[in-house]
Amino acid sequence: MVQTVNELIKHPVFYFFNEISAIPRESGNEKKISDYLVSFGKERSLEVIQDEALNVIIKKPAAKGYEDAPAIILQGHMDMVCELNKGTVHDFEKDPLQLRIVEDMLYANGTTLGADNGIAVAYALALLDAHDIAHPSLEVVITTEEETTMGGAIAVNPAHFEGKIFINLDTEEDGKLLVSSAGGVKSVLRIPVDWESSSDNSETYSLSIGGLRGGHSGMEIDKERGNANKLLGRVLYDLQHELPYSLSSISGGLKSNAIPRESEAILSVEPSEVGKLENKIREWNEIVKNELQAADPSVYVKINKSSSFEKCFTKETTERIVQAIMLTPNGVQSMSMNIEGLVESSTNLGVITTTESEIVFQNEIRSSVKSLKEKIVSQVHILAQVVGGRVETKGNYPEWAYNADSKIRELCKTVYKEKYGEEAEIIAIHAGIECGIFLEKISGLDTISLGPDMYDVHTPDEHLSIPSTIKTWEYLLAVLKEANKI
Repeated sequence: MVQTVNELIKHPVFYFFNEISAIPRESGNEKKISDYLVSFGKERSLEVIQDEALNVIIKKPAAKGYEDAPAIILQGHMDMVCELNKGTVHDFEKDPLQLRIVEDMLYANGTTLGADNGIAVAYALALLDAHDIAHPSLEVVITTEEETTMGGAIAVNPAHFEGKIFINLDTEEDGKLLVSSAGGVKSVLRIPVDWESSSDNSETYSLSIGGLRGGHSGMEIDKERGNANKLLGRVLYDLQHELPYSLSSISGGLKSNAIPRESEAILSVEPSEVGKLENKIREWNEIVKNELQAADPSVYVKINKSSSFEKCFTKETTERIVQAIMLTPNGVQSMSMNIEGLVESSTNLGVITTTESEIVFQNEIRSSVKSLKEKIVSQVHILAQVVGGRVETKGNYPEWAYNADSKIRELCKTVYKEKYGEEAEIIAIHAGIECGIFLEKISGLDTISLGPDMYDVHTPDEHLSIPSTIKTWEYLLAVLKEANKI
């Protein structure tokens, strides 16, 4: 077992993963990592293309004996979800990730690891850097903003590619071949804020929800984990019927595609109501612990004294906000009747923010059925009409439909059986994969996705299996070696 990071990076994949972990690559802040990839390719005299969206394409000629094999497109994304634990001091715009090993798992210190999808970048760089690997011509494309809008993949020019075989490296389960995924869209609901002066005699508190596990809003949406924003809305709704309060701010979650782990409201009550408020919070603490005892046993609801505020939302604004949280669809909306256990449609109220002029609700909507995705978007539009808000949508990307005649799938299955003596599992997932976008761009594309075991992605507990990463690397090499049989 590898004991230290210095030992681990002797392996080429982890060497490059360590390299990119020192470079900022939050979605929307990919310039440095994009430029690093460009320099990497040019230093090795490879053909490099960097487009206006900062996507990078690096092409490597076929190894000897593979000149007539079909070209293969290898794809991943360079951006990562950046979350950290409370109390962790880390600036994602400049600080390198601090890697650590626990048993056979790789973590970062108090932050997301970025194995989603830094491991694809590391695999690609290790392939491009090697001189002793059998492979057909490779067209490596590393995209931007996958975690937010899929904007990088959407901007890719298909004219840059000759290959018709496409291997995506963004799957998070070893031994499973991904052949279909959901489409998605982000809806942003904006509710205007009206303000009024606060009472001079009131007591101000921070009401917070926390202790939740969170997770990927596609991969973990079926785990019934608590959504901090939705829980906060329930508490505020109940308080409306028990005691008068004034609300001055509400916020929760960091990314629309991450189930929010924490949320907070700043409110004030008259001194005579403090005892009742404390009792209600104790009640709600017990309620959520009971409801989430299996999925989120560490959940809590609490209040702490806070600085007073000079202005607060009007009663009407507060009511609209609470109504919006309560009525926003969230969680699993439908299950697939074709694939047992697969979520078909879902939503995630991932982020709530307060500005001077509005409250903003960001929802991640997913479905493997386009019409059901559109139905959920319509629900949010109707909700906006009810609460006097407006909705915009962005980052709409297509679903990836199953291809019954896939040659790359059959090759991957054969190689897996020959190498490991067992069948690879064929799966579909309820998460956004860029394959659907490339399928729309490149006619006749044959696609598959694979990757190593990783856990708790999009959270500070994200970790990557070291043995699985090495196994997947060796499997990928075996697939490339047999690619001339397609």
